[in-house]
Parts: sequence; C-alpha cells; structure tokens
Amino acid sequence: MKASEVRDLTPDQLGDELIKLKKEQFNLRFQRASGQLENTAQVRRVRRDIARIQTLQGEKQLAAKNA
Repeated sequence: MKASEVRDLTPDQLGDELIKLKKEQFNLRFQRASGQLENTAQVRRVRRDIARIQTLQGEKQLAAKNA
C-alpha cells in the first residue's frame, strides 16, 4: 500500500485497515514459526504498512488538534 493511497483514507478506514494488517501480521508470524511461510518479504511489507498507517494517524490527530 502506497502512502498516497493511505492519505486518502478517513480515520475510520485507517483504523479498519490497521486492524486487518495486525491480524495478517499475527497469521504470518504463526506461518513463519511453523515453517509454512513461503514469501518472507510479506512480513516486512505488512510491518511497514502498519508503521505507515500509524504515522499518518498521528499526523491527522496532530492536525486536528492544531486546527
């Protein structure tokens, strides 16, 4: 997911997307632990998407606070 795509989302949509990504991260950790994970780069992609969403949530909260 690109930053430009994430910026267009509403705060509610960001929260929903964050929950979805955290569930995916949880499942990927189990797959890696059991040796079933084939695409190891997916773990990194999900982790970065989570960080991207959390950063934008903080920016939006700060902008709302200062407005």
